[in-house]
Amino acid sequence: MGEPLVRMEGIEKSFPGVLALSDCRFELNAGEVHALVGENGAGKSTLMKILTGVYRKDAGTIRYKGREVDIPHTKAAQQLGIGIIHQELNLIPDLTVAQNLFIGREPRRWMGLLLDDKELERRARHWLEQLNLKVDPRAKVEDLTVAMQQMIEIVKALSLHSEVLIMDEPTAALTDAEIKELFRVIARLKENGVGMVYISHRMEELKAISDRITVMRDGRYIDTVPTADTPIDRIISMMVGRELQSASRAAAGRHPTEAVLEANGLSRGTAVKDVSFSLRKGEILGIAGLMGAGRTEVARILFGADRPDSGEIKVRERKARIRNPHDAVRLGIGYLSEDRKRYGLLLEMDVAANIAVSSYRRFRNWAGWMKDKAIEKTAEEQVGALRIKTPGVRQEAKNLSGGNQQKVVIGKWLVRDCDILIFDEPTRGIDVGAKAEIYALLEELAAQGKSIVMISSELPEILRLSHRILVMCEGRITGELNGEEATQEQIMKLATQRGA
Repeated sequence: MGEPLVRMEGIEKSFPGVLALSDCRFELNAGEVHALVGENGAGKSTLMKILTGVYRKDAGTIRYKGREVDIPHTKAAQQLGIGIIHQELNLIPDLTVAQNLFIGREPRRWMGLLLDDKELERRARHWLEQLNLKVDPRAKVEDLTVAMQQMIEIVKALSLHSEVLIMDEPTAALTDAEIKELFRVIARLKENGVGMVYISHRMEELKAISDRITVMRDGRYIDTVPTADTPIDRIISMMVGRELQSASRAAAGRHPTEAVLEANGLSRGTAVKDVSFSLRKGEILGIAGLMGAGRTEVARILFGADRPDSGEIKVRERKARIRNPHDAVRLGIGYLSEDRKRYGLLLEMDVAANIAVSSYRRFRNWAGWMKDKAIEKTAEEQVGALRIKTPGVRQEAKNLSGGNQQKVVIGKWLVRDCDILIFDEPTRGIDVGAKAEIYALLEELAAQGKSIVMISSELPEILRLSHRILVMCEGRITGELNGEEATQEQIMKLATQRGA
């Protein structure tokens, strides 16, 4: 085989405090579908953003059609013939198909003063026919199915004469019939010599559509393998690695039985589909899954931030009516959001105010005045118990480290005496030392009889802390694993398994 269409070698990229890519490589041939896989945060998107000019590389080379190129911005990538179809479509709903295809480069007449609508439609029909798409170029995009909108994005990229097409989770919102149609279009593009990078977590799709698979892990290149000759289990093993610390798991020897929270048949749109599970007293229930699996959406339903379309929730064996977060807190449910700065803290207020904020009624006297000394004393107790590093309880929350901010949020719910705690990405943005402290704290809370739902994208974290593990994919629970026996490979297999 001759020179690849794209060859990236020695690619490095750093952001403040984070090495995102280290000595990465990737190549793509003309007429090839090359899958790019890895866990969330593996570096796939960063690598493709460098290829499409969104980010500048810090080191390494990019060769396009055998020639070394610089791609300083997205327009440069476009001019080379490199296009991307994002998971979030970039179409304007109230414009027609033709208008979306040629926005910013519409044909004109009368010395460029007037738009040439007939020529616009003619060009649109020409490009739609290239992929044998039966759609009226005069139709408004908002009236098309999501699948057809995706096809329009592909046509738009091709109309820019793209020879490289990057597809990021292209089937995330598609039905089986629509996926079949997309695959037909991809096969036609292959025949025309277009090279495609296919980013997806769906293993069965990769086997069906790709020629080669490149695996990334922790910002590094792992391997490139031929799809036809490589079992899915081997791909998953390369994605997750084998650095398991099973000896430190919290699950060993603990079998709590009393259910304190039950979800039965919870559904909300396409994000949550018929989810049922129970949470036991003193248990850490891990919920694993890839981005977009529906984990946070389930947590928001449990906490009353979103209303389910159907299903019921029971708290301590009684049906619970959770219409809003106030109802959830009244029932003893606390929620630590994945975005603690936006939803968990009052950054401009001090540690004491943040710890007391969910329990203000408790700190008011008969005249409605706040008991400042009582607030301060309670905050100091939590600072001591949770080992929060702060000069004092009057320090503003924004000045604390990420790990200590997270402990302040935990303290807020402990003061409220919540015995059901939902932790969404509890150690996101926290350094290794603080992570260990959070882990110890969660284990300590469970030992005290608190019940914890822990959502995490970090598989070692899920395996270390969970007594049981639920795995989600595309809004459904695809499996339940015993925390003592689960492996990263088992979790990833369930996380890429489409629900029924």
